[in-house]
Formats: sequence, structure tokens, C-alpha cells
Amino acid sequence: MSLPNKQPSFGFLLVIIAVTALLRIPIQATGSSLANFTPVGAMALFAGSYFKPWWKAYLFPLLILLIGDLLINTLVYEGKYGIMYKGWYWMYCIFIAITLIGQQFLEKRSATRIVSAGIGASLLFWMVADFIVWAGGGTDLRTMQPLSRNLDGLLQCYWQGFPFALNFMAGTLVYTSLLFGISYLLWKPGSTALPQHG
Repeated sequence: MSLPNKQPSFGFLLVIIAVTALLRIPIQATGSSLANFTPVGAMALFAGSYFKPWWKAYLFPLLILLIGDLLINTLVYEGKYGIMYKGWYWMYCIFIAITLIGQQFLEKRSATRIVSAGIGASLLFWMVADFIVWAGGGTDLRTMQPLSRNLDGLLQCYWQGFPFALNFMAGTLVYTSLLFGISYLLWKPGSTALPQHG
């Protein structure tokens, strides 16, 4: 099934992403692996697919992500990790890459492409984020010592991160389905529910 390639109004796209981003705060407050059931991957894919011109796809979602991180660090963690968490800039680079996936792979939208992009973005996040954790001297939960600087340590890091990666993938697929599904319902051929551009 192909989805319409009409361009909704930028303001409405921004509202959709901002509202979705607010859901991060109560989810993060759970303090469990469910904290990774997050909409940020879906936000990046959706922005990459819909936001025009290209720079808006990066600028506005990153600003919303930054505001969300600041609110979470202030309201949920009460400043325990400072203004921003350690290595935040690497995470933002990953989301820039996910936005690029949305731009390149979801210019033409279909259910198959959207699901494939969600899975691919989630695998990218897991592989890169946990490599960064390992390279930065993350903790081996078997010994509570730093992860060994070899293949065993890297594989252990990936194994430890696997439950979080599954939740990230689930969140990405669920929120991606919601964001693109709402867009399909509102801007499907013949719909006059909301203004369109292009």
C-alpha cells in the first residue's frame, strides 16, 4: 500500500512531533527498560520523510529533542546528570543519521518501506549506541567492572543493551505507525481535512 506524497502544512507537522515528544517525559519517569520505548526514532524518520526544505528535517526535531532532554534531566532526574547526560552529542548524531534514513528511504512512502525504515533505524541505534558505551568504558554487569577491551567485552555490551534495543525498536515501530498512519488518514487522496502543500 502506497501512502500519499502530498506535503502537509509545516506547522501541523511540527505540532504532531512536539506532542509526540512530550510522551517521553512520563515514559522516562518509569526508570525501567521501558524508558527506551521512546518516540524519538519515529520523530526522526517522520521528519526526514515530510519536512521541507531538507534543513527543517534536522533542525526542528533536534531542537524538540534537546528541549525534551533538558526537561527530563530537570524534572525526572532533578539535575543528577547535569544539564545534559554524558555522551549526548553522540546520540544526536545517531538521530541525524536516522533522519537521513527518513529522507532517503521514505521519500516514497509505503507500509513496507516505513516498517523497514523503523527496523533499520532501530538496529542502527543499537549497534552505534552500544559501541559508544563499550568504547567509553561501560560497565560489565556480570562483574561490575569496566567492559574488557576486546570482542568479548563488545559482545557483552551488545547483549546487555539488547532488552533496551528491543524496547527502542518497539517504540519506533509503534510511534512510526501512529505518525504515518495519522498522516495517511488526514492527507489520503480526496481528503480535505487539513491544508496541504505540494
